[in-house]
Amino acid sequence: LNTQQMKEKNPWHTPVTIIITVIGVIAIVALVTVAVLQNRPVSQKYKYGIVLDAGSSHTALYIYEWPAEKDNNTGRVEQTHSCKVKGKGISSYASEPWKAGESLTLCMQEAEQKVPKKRHHETPLYLGATAGMRLLNMENSSASDKVFQAVEKALQKSPFSYQGARILSGQEEGAFGWVTVNYLDDRLMQGLETTGALDLGGASTQISFVSDNYDGSESPSNSVAFRLYGNDYNLYTHSFLCYGKDQVLRMALAQQTQSGPRTILDPCFHPGYTEIKNYSVLYDSPCVSDRKPQGAPVSFNHRGNGSFGQCQEIVKSVFNFTSCKYSQCSFNGVFQPLLQGPFGAFSAYYFVMNFLNLTDTSIPLDTVKDKLTRYCATPWDQIKLQHPNVKLNYLEEYCFSGTYILTLLTEGYNFTSESYSNIKFIKKIKGSDAGWTLGYMLNLTNMIPAEAPDSPPLPHAGYVSIVTIIALLLVVLFILSLRPLWPRCSKQPHII
Repeated sequence: LNTQQMKEKNPWHTPVTIIITVIGVIAIVALVTVAVLQNRPVSQKYKYGIVLDAGSSHTALYIYEWPAEKDNNTGRVEQTHSCKVKGKGISSYASEPWKAGESLTLCMQEAEQKVPKKRHHETPLYLGATAGMRLLNMENSSASDKVFQAVEKALQKSPFSYQGARILSGQEEGAFGWVTVNYLDDRLMQGLETTGALDLGGASTQISFVSDNYDGSESPSNSVAFRLYGNDYNLYTHSFLCYGKDQVLRMALAQQTQSGPRTILDPCFHPGYTEIKNYSVLYDSPCVSDRKPQGAPVSFNHRGNGSFGQCQEIVKSVFNFTSCKYSQCSFNGVFQPLLQGPFGAFSAYYFVMNFLNLTDTSIPLDTVKDKLTRYCATPWDQIKLQHPNVKLNYLEEYCFSGTYILTLLTEGYNFTSESYSNIKFIKKIKGSDAGWTLGYMLNLTNMIPAEAPDSPPLPHAGYVSIVTIIALLLVVLFILSLRPLWPRCSKQPHII
């Protein structure tokens, strides 16, 4: 047979078969292409939110971003920028309130550059003030109001959607810090065991955690109930005003100056440290103002002798461990359930322990104390030489602050040598600062739903895989449909 005759008798070479085959292949390729294009991620649009954290020692601005089409759903909120306001906290401007507003100018200008201009008008702007303003409000509510008026005047000039400024309660600060830590770790959405939150500022400290043996019936004022992503959480939280590291330092110095001496030898400061301190400045805080000794001189010579053990005894004296009307307490008669689970310690906890190179909690607690003992005993002149770029007003306090942190955690909150390793000192979680600000914004913008959001039947990759498998099955079925033709093809004569 010649070639032409073979083509005529071979069904694979008929025009109809060729056309069907080509159409089938094109259809399969089109099916897969459409599936991929239909499900590929589109160019993302974002929304933004801004929170100002007006703390006792300084103010910081945080910008958050999330996918615009996923409000109140699964869109992840992330921190994209932060700006530390120059100067002290807004509460320090009580005598010059207009300066509180002026201090925010540079960071607000940065925010205008970081947030796309077309999103300015719809970006919510919040300011939350914490323990510094709580103390000022207690001491002089009129001065506190004037500071807020100055701050509001400055923020209302911004192009953002200003949502107000207010003082957070200690309970809110603790609860929102807990929300932030567990949101960033994806523990809330996935319903995992939660992480407790330990926050230390200049004027207050907060502890917040979920415990199986706490249902809120004992000391209900410490209970905050949440329903997040379909799970119920009964959170224990307490804030100790005046127990931030700066105010505790005042209390420790007040403890040593009750008799109005002209010189004190302070074990919480390095040997060789000496500085003239003013009595009026030391006692200028509601935390210690009622303890100022009568007839005290104008100033005293503050000298250091660097003894961790003696320093810890002075720090312990600012706690009250004797009275507790509940089944168990932390200190000052405050109820606290048994500690449970891991804890994240942030803010001043992190900055102090990171400077001291003591953030590794797998190190035995006794070893941590030994290292701190050696550090505190190091002469002041040597400390200054070792850290030439650290401001002296920060550097001089690390021995005290480290001693206070260890004492607060072990004597105050009852962490033991075994449970101390459950603490993780953290600054950021997945690029976002640990703190109350993110939790605060998530709450005010309703970004965390009470119920778990509906999930799509299949993820993008799974959908494409199934479409591809179906397409391959179509090919196989198409080939099998031609099976009756196979014998005819195999019986074609051979060319000799």
